Amino acid sequence: MDIPGPEPGADGGVGAVAAAGGLHRYQLQLHAAYGPVVRFQLPGAQAAVSVADPVLLEATAHIDKRPERLFEFLAPLFETGNLQVMPADEHGPWRRLLLSVLAGRPSHERHFARFTTLATELADRWAEQAAHVGPADRASHEPVELQKDLTALSLRMICEYALGGEVADPGRVVAAFEDVLTEHLGKLYEVPAPATREERAERAQAALAFLRATVDQVVAAHRSGDRADRSDLIGALVEAGERPARIRDTVMVMMLAAHHTTGVAVSWTLHLLGRHPVVAERVGEELDRVLGDRAAPEYADLRRLTYLDMVLKESMRLFPPGPYGARETTGTLFLGERGEYEIPAGTTVFYPIWAVHMNPDHWPEPEKFVPERFTPEETAARPRLAYIPFGIGPRSCEGAALAVIEAELVLAVLLKRFRFRPVPEHEVTPIERFVLWAADDIRMTVSLRVPE
Repeated sequence: MDIPGPEPGADGGVGAVAAAGGLHRYQLQLHAAYGPVVRFQLPGAQAAVSVADPVLLEATAHIDKRPERLFEFLAPLFETGNLQVMPADEHGPWRRLLLSVLAGRPSHERHFARFTTLATELADRWAEQAAHVGPADRASHEPVELQKDLTALSLRMICEYALGGEVADPGRVVAAFEDVLTEHLGKLYEVPAPATREERAERAQAALAFLRATVDQVVAAHRSGDRADRSDLIGALVEAGERPARIRDTVMVMMLAAHHTTGVAVSWTLHLLGRHPVVAERVGEELDRVLGDRAAPEYADLRRLTYLDMVLKESMRLFPPGPYGARETTGTLFLGERGEYEIPAGTTVFYPIWAVHMNPDHWPEPEKFVPERFTPEETAARPRLAYIPFGIGPRSCEGAALAVIEAELVLAVLLKRFRFRPVPEHEVTPIERFVLWAADDIRMTVSLRVPE
C-alpha cells in the first residue's frame, strides 16, 4: 500500500515543521492524522518516513546507518570524521568497546562517590537558599531553574567520568563546552545568543581548541602511564590502540551526548513530581525506608529504589530527552505482517520516540503520569519497543546504563531533602533543542522536607 502523508510543499517541509512548533510535535500531529506509518517532507532528507508503532519498528531495528545530511551540524566538532555517522563496519567494533566501559558496573561504582559529591554540592546550595525563609514557610523566595542547574551538574559529572577527574580547572571545561554547544546547536535551532555572529564563532573556536588540548593532555598521560587516577573510557581506548585524535573525538561526542540528557531527564521528572504530590510523597517514603538517616544512596541502594525507577521511566516516557532518532535504509524495507508498507532504499526512517511513547494502543490515557505502568507485569505485557527513550538497535545510546545511574542518584539526593512545587503562572513548554527542552526553563520552588 502507498504510505499516507501530507501533500508535498514547495518549501521542502520547513513551514509545516515550524507551524507545528518543531519536528517532535509535527510527528505527533502526523501520526494522529495518518496512522502508524507516515511519509513526510523534511529539510535535509530526500524522502522521510516516520514509524510510531512498536511492532512495526521491529523490522527497522537492525539498520546501522544514519542519514549523513541530518548530522552535518556536528561535523565541526570532530577531526577524524563525524562519529555520529561512521560506517557500520567501523561503528560495530567502536560501539562494542564503548559498551564494555559505559555499561559495566565496575565503571559505575568507581565514579559513584564523586557523582554523589557533585549532586550533594548542588543540594547544599539549594538547601542554603531555602533555609533563608522562616519555619512557617520554608519555600525559597527565589525559584530554582532546574534545567540551568541540572544540566550544569550533568556536564560536570560527565567531565569527571570521561576525563577521569584529571582536569585542573573543571569549571573552565564546563564553560568551554557551553560555548561550543551554544554556537553549533544555536545555528541548528536558531537559539538567540548574545554577541555578534563573528564573536560567537571566534569564542567557540577558542573553546573547541581548549577542549581538544585538555583531552589531549589526559590522553598523553594515559599513554605514558603517569596517572594513577585514570579515565575508564580513555584507558580502554588507549589499550585498544585507538589513535589520539580518534580518542579525543570519542570523548567529545560522549560529552556532547551526555551533556544535556541526564539533566533534562531529572528536570522533567521533578516537574512532574511537583504536579503530583501524592507520587512525590511515595518516592520520599521509599527513600526514607531504604536510606534511613543517610542523605545519599550507596550504589547498591539504587536496586532497592524500585518506585523511583518507575517514576523516572514514566517521566522519560512523557518527556523523552531525545524526542526522535533517524536511520537510513540501505535496501528496500517491508513493514507489516504482509509487507504492506514498502520503504525504498535511501529513505530516512524516523523513530518518533515521543509519538511511540504516546501511542494509545499501548499506553492507555497516554497523557497521564502513571508510574505504575512500569511494574514488571505491565512491562511484560507491552511490545519490546513500546518504550525507547534511548533509541533502538545498533545506534542506540551506548551510555544509557550510565545515564540511568546518574539520574537516579541525583533524584535520590534531591528528593530525600526537598519538596518541589511549580511556580504559579510559570508556563512550561517543551521545545526541540537537540533534546526535549523547556522553552523558558522549569522554575520550581524548593522547600526542605525536614528542617536542617
